[in-house]
Amino acid sequence: MTRSTRLGIPDLQSSDASMGITNPGYRPDDPGATAFPASIVVGSSFNPELAREGGIAIAREARSRGFNIMLAGGMNLTREVRNGRNFEYYGEDPLLSAILASEQVNGIQSQQIISTLKHYTLNANETNRHWLDAIIDPIAHRESDLLAFQIAIELSEPGAIMSGYNKINGEYAGGSHHLLNEVLKGTWGYQGYVMSDWGATPEWQYALHGLDQESGAQADRFMWSLDAEPFAAPLRQAYAEGKLPKERLSDMVRRILRSAYAVGIDQWEAAPAVDMARHNEIALEIARQGIVLLKNENVLPLPADKPLKIAVIGGYAQQGVISGTGSGAVAPVGGFASTTKIGGAGVMGKHRNLYLFQPSPVEALQKAFPNAQVEFDPGYTPAEAALTARRADAVIAFDIRVEGEGFDLPDLSLPWGQDAVIDAVATANPDTIVVLETGNPVSMPWRDKVNAIVQAWYPGQAGAQAVAELLAGKVNPSGRTPITWPASLADTPRPTLSGLGTPWRTPVTIRYDEGYRWYAKKDVKPLYPFGHGLSYTNFAYSDLRISGGTAETAAAGSGQPAVTSASADAPVTTTEAKASLLSGEETVTATFTVTNTGEREGADVPQLYLTAAPNEKRMRLLGFERVVLKPGESKQVTLTVDPRLLARFEGKANQWRIMEGVHHIALGRSAGDLVLTGTAELDEHLFDR
Repeated sequence: MTRSTRLGIPDLQSSDASMGITNPGYRPDDPGATAFPASIVVGSSFNPELAREGGIAIAREARSRGFNIMLAGGMNLTREVRNGRNFEYYGEDPLLSAILASEQVNGIQSQQIISTLKHYTLNANETNRHWLDAIIDPIAHRESDLLAFQIAIELSEPGAIMSGYNKINGEYAGGSHHLLNEVLKGTWGYQGYVMSDWGATPEWQYALHGLDQESGAQADRFMWSLDAEPFAAPLRQAYAEGKLPKERLSDMVRRILRSAYAVGIDQWEAAPAVDMARHNEIALEIARQGIVLLKNENVLPLPADKPLKIAVIGGYAQQGVISGTGSGAVAPVGGFASTTKIGGAGVMGKHRNLYLFQPSPVEALQKAFPNAQVEFDPGYTPAEAALTARRADAVIAFDIRVEGEGFDLPDLSLPWGQDAVIDAVATANPDTIVVLETGNPVSMPWRDKVNAIVQAWYPGQAGAQAVAELLAGKVNPSGRTPITWPASLADTPRPTLSGLGTPWRTPVTIRYDEGYRWYAKKDVKPLYPFGHGLSYTNFAYSDLRISGGTAETAAAGSGQPAVTSASADAPVTTTEAKASLLSGEETVTATFTVTNTGEREGADVPQLYLTAAPNEKRMRLLGFERVVLKPGESKQVTLTVDPRLLARFEGKANQWRIMEGVHHIALGRSAGDLVLTGTAELDEHLFDR
């Protein structure tokens, strides 16, 4: 790391890092980094500890390369299941996204590196993203995307916030005085700095509206057809003419330096040792816990010790597992197994590639099933694939879809005729297992014909091993869907996505109202609800006790549940939340017991929901906890809820209000499988934050 010769200030060097250290094009001699699973896999794990461990590993690899700013912490909520970058985020729920994003930030910043939360806010589609106007009710905005950022900031104090490309209600995110100065820096008291996304600063006046750093200045000249970068000569001229106050310029500098010194960039010594084998184990564990078993009709796990004939079909499974594309794609150690250029329109078209990570699923399955005969068919035609399937004891169909930055999906179908191949294979052999490597939900015209469906997402460099272990029963699946899975696009808030197929630079307007809360409000039954995921064992819930009233140890003002886990026979102790506790606030506490009633050790994710508040039907995730149990074992869990999750935001008062009366609470396996219910009587309460 180099320093300014005059002041000794460390040079600030950044890299994309949501799924590992990227930007290999700028470092052609780089030996490769750990390609972690996509953030959506971390979201499926519902495990904050994994997010933190991944952040630490990414930061250590960054320091070894001299980077001290990570453009990690992507946490846009899933508002559109066709968004090409959903795999880079954690899902559709504000609480889940905030907790996981904050833990990644905490992991990164523990290694003396600035971490970023992005993209503030509503950067939820890729189609003409520079000209997209996200229209949302301001109250709904505060209760969803803004609440997610607020909670994550409280829990992690990230050094930087990156603004989005898009407009919000007619005003660009990077130049919004309301969102940057009034909400972020004013109401929330954020002390770090705000950087733009690359090519998202068309004018120097954004500095007056709260933007502290122009990023990718050369991209701005190209994007907005400018003669100079806005924060270069135009900003200097504005300062000289008194249009940019000295106090504001000093504030911009102070915020950047404060973030650098707060994490200890100035105290760097030797780069930490990088244990790539350990980092591969972390990547493997994230994949193990994040892969979701969507369906299982008594076919999984396959017996690992029997001489089975296993047909593996499609998905380039003889070469590797797929990655998403765009700025978050990571070049692994040893390089990709293969790279196929897909292409496409727009400035990101040249970056749209099919990347495959070694080892291949076929290799991993051969290791997991040493006595089996594993035969691969590429799925080139449905007829050929059906012939291979017919002579097998079990069929594993790998199916992929290339998704990434700069592109949204036109629909949810699988490309390249894969749906037809699955249909033909399942007709030939009902014992067909579909393994999906995609960044979003897919349509499933063949769903009733196959016996098992595994959502592997983009599982990273260790993904093939994780999938094979799950299929063989070495790993008990515990992932949960962090996205509601629609039965069809007709059931979504926007059956037709605005702007699809229009030329680049075409203005696009999208109105947002979605997620599991939208499905509950409209009484629409999804294909798979938020929080859904199967296991090879069974879990039972009992002894739900709901209490409402003034909290003694509430959730950190953060949305992070204060969680208590203990053996049912042992006394319960409370785990302190990381931020300062809210006391004297109206809230809800739920205590319940989880029991493994099956014959295998496994992990469950009980989820607490608000289902109704006084005078309104309202669905909201209040808390969750990943619980690992041996057969017959029970644990007691206590979740104390952040009051904001029970409240409605009042714009005129700029406060949160809990309504007086009965609040209906439910404990469930998912948003669509609520097992136990209770109520809490709360007093009316108005509070800040």
